[in-house]
Amino acid sequence: MNKENFFSQLKEVAAIPGGPGNEMAVVERLIELFEPVADKVETDHMGNIYIFKEGHKPGPTVMVSAHSDEIGCVVRDIDSNGFIRVERTGGMIEALMVGRKVNVNGRFGVIGVKAGHLQTPEERKTTTSIYDLYVDVGVTSKEEAEGLGIKIGDPITYISDLERFTNEDLICGKAIDNRSCCVLLLELFKTLDSADFAGTLAGVVAVQEEVGLRGAKVAAHRINPDYAVVLDTIPCADTPDSIGSGYPVGIGRGPVIPALAGGSVRGNIMAPQMKELFINYAEKTGVPYQLAVMTGATTDVAAVHLERDGILSGAITFARRYSHSPVETAHLDDFAQGLELLLSLIKDNGSWGDMRFVKK
Repeated sequence: MNKENFFSQLKEVAAIPGGPGNEMAVVERLIELFEPVADKVETDHMGNIYIFKEGHKPGPTVMVSAHSDEIGCVVRDIDSNGFIRVERTGGMIEALMVGRKVNVNGRFGVIGVKAGHLQTPEERKTTTSIYDLYVDVGVTSKEEAEGLGIKIGDPITYISDLERFTNEDLICGKAIDNRSCCVLLLELFKTLDSADFAGTLAGVVAVQEEVGLRGAKVAAHRINPDYAVVLDTIPCADTPDSIGSGYPVGIGRGPVIPALAGGSVRGNIMAPQMKELFINYAEKTGVPYQLAVMTGATTDVAAVHLERDGILSGAITFARRYSHSPVETAHLDDFAQGLELLLSLIKDNGSWGDMRFVKK
């Protein structure tokens, strides 16, 4: 993988506002990017993108998916002075919202903060509830805000361009979760020639993951693949506040294979045969990998594996620091190694061996 090209493509795609249910601009751009490298590209009423490439001979259908939405908010109310109250869509964290620049349906705004000079000692020690936060779009009345085209229900997302550290393999910005994997899926389609594999590669860019894995549920039912591989980013624990937590995952150490993710209701215990498949191919190709058990987070696999008669599914994920913040941080090498693993898997499609749960 050319890391420079990956970064520049991700920088463009991550900058596009696309909170849950409002991914239209992201979807439109991704369609433009996928069309030259696919046999067929389709969308559905939700906004899911379906990207197909046929191999050189018949074989299984493998779905490889990533989600397009980022965490965000919507306008809940506009007061008489034009200040906007918000409701979250996805994992917005109040402590990270104060003082941030935001995009309000295409208009610039900031999440206001009470001046420290006016705060009581008790206020300085507390986190303001999301229902007490407000967005300032630079107007003086409700009518003026509405004149900007801002209405109740309109999307709000962070403004935070993708940047590089002195170590240029480290990248930081908003929407790395999960535009990074949308670009990784694009790289997979760019790299694969139809002569390289058997069967059908069905790529999916799924909407509304951050509010309940909704798009992936619809997409998995529609495609009904033989196997599914979900690509996503995953929290890590390699910073001073998390080292020693019993969750040994860090950036720059290779793709993460989550053996268990999510809680008892909305989660996934990865099928053992899929876990072993990923491990075997990682070792075969020399790709470093990390195994993880993460009860506090989940991926679209939790929805995909429950569709139809049960879809044999697994996730290949990528560690990110500062999850669900405007400064998510990841390592380009992890994505390069993830692409190598994906290519080795897809090129052997139809030759994975006996994938039954009980082998007779």
